[in-house]
Amino acid sequence: MKAKAHAGTTPAERAESAAAFVRKYRWLILLGLITAAIMEVLDTTIVNVALPQMAGNLGATQEEIGWVATGYILSNVVVLPMTAFFTERFGRRNYLTFSIVLFVAASFFCGTSGSLTSLVFWRIVQGAGGAALLSTAQATLRQIFPREEQGLVQAVFMLGVIVAPTLGPTLGGWITDNYTWGWCFFINVPIGAASVFLVSSFLQDPPDVEKKRTSIDWWGIGLLTAGVGSLQYVLEEGNSRDWFADVWIVRLTIVAVVSLSAMLWWELSRHNEHPVVQLRVLRNRTLAASIFLFIALGFGLYGGVFLFPMFAQGILHFTPTETGLAMLPGGLATMCSALICGRLLSGREPLVDPRILIFLGVSLFAVSMWKMGHLTTGSGESDVRAALIVRGFGLGLLFVPINNAAYGSLEPSEAQQAAGLINLSRQLGGSFGIALLVNYVTKHTQYHRADLVSDLVSGNVLTDTRLQQLTAGFVSRGLAMLDAKTAALTALNGQVMQQASMLSFNDAWLFILIAFLGVSPAILLLKKPRAGKAELPADAH
Repeated sequence: MKAKAHAGTTPAERAESAAAFVRKYRWLILLGLITAAIMEVLDTTIVNVALPQMAGNLGATQEEIGWVATGYILSNVVVLPMTAFFTERFGRRNYLTFSIVLFVAASFFCGTSGSLTSLVFWRIVQGAGGAALLSTAQATLRQIFPREEQGLVQAVFMLGVIVAPTLGPTLGGWITDNYTWGWCFFINVPIGAASVFLVSSFLQDPPDVEKKRTSIDWWGIGLLTAGVGSLQYVLEEGNSRDWFADVWIVRLTIVAVVSLSAMLWWELSRHNEHPVVQLRVLRNRTLAASIFLFIALGFGLYGGVFLFPMFAQGILHFTPTETGLAMLPGGLATMCSALICGRLLSGREPLVDPRILIFLGVSLFAVSMWKMGHLTTGSGESDVRAALIVRGFGLGLLFVPINNAAYGSLEPSEAQQAAGLINLSRQLGGSFGIALLVNYVTKHTQYHRADLVSDLVSGNVLTDTRLQQLTAGFVSRGLAMLDAKTAALTALNGQVMQQASMLSFNDAWLFILIAFLGVSPAILLLKKPRAGKAELPADAH
């Protein structure tokens, strides 16, 4: 179903014809883009639960199978800043369609991989294809919907970005338990096929916009790839390799610092006429503040999603199903608050200043982290669920309004570049969050264990009483006295480790709280979106 450009018509008439066609089918385009976005974000977390089964089937170690997740994120963050360049060069419909096809094809080959090398290779390809499914898709929605519908449209689109990481582990666990790990990838094929049909059939580039055939910024691409790729590797592998005690972590940190510094200089240099990343858009104060906030949001969202299953299953002894069910209401709360924000921020004059919603979201998120930071080993699912519902509702009040404020301050021509940087900031924030929080929990567990053990000395009434109770319990089960004493010491050590771990997770939730409060002053730098900004009605620009 293509819009027809009749011979003899003027460029303005052809543009209006294409605009009318896109206006007519823009909701179908939204459906195609949001399914692609959910598919991409879901794939960042859905495989985590299936990694042990993959390792067993492919004969890989735990460290080796980790590259299934690392390879995907590495290629994704490298391509994200370049999506605007590819869109300008090849056209948004061609680039989006190609990216979805690449993602789906790579998904199929991931599911059929018979070796670790093959699986990691196709995951890297999949990550490269997935970059456009967020940034280019989000910018496209800014270009085909009028301003008065942007609040609701962006809220619906962001639902997939926010909720999918929460639901990914649950869906991945269910697939792994009932089928094989390959189906974590095969489910993308029918979804992707529908998305390709909708995007290729109904999305069009304005006929008066020519694809740019400018010179390629090879230096920028090279420095970006080396810098962001090295940084992501350091964040992914640093904790398992004891950070700077590992020579490769040190080397890649140096590469990241040097490459990113050189890239910043080169991309802003007057000698670079066609930079692959237009960093000058960061002169916009609201966009810069929004990116800063998105880093914190990625930190809290992805870091929290990574941390919670470890906490729930390791400390509270939840089963994987119970863990997923505990997280589900929080995802539903996010859905509700995001839709509420979409309604409040829709129209030419939004009913509420987005900054007010952001402050409310930060407050609710802080309350939820405070609740999580004061759980005990005796806490149940109801205690955890309540905190996660508050957290989920707060996230919906953060992502959508910040998104609205960021794009509402931009000129239409800046939307694509901003989309790549915004999604990159969220992804890198998540990588920082996972790396820092895992290291934080490990170090604080050691600290709290040492503190607790210092009180466990012979002659301490509480210690001696507890050991006597444990010993008597093991004797009553038929163990000899010497064996019972040994078992009692082992059990006491296990209780100490559990309590130390509980305290370290408490510290981690409170650390997230402090991080959020620390960046919250950036909200004051945001400006209320002005009428007419970032409005690309009818796809005529």
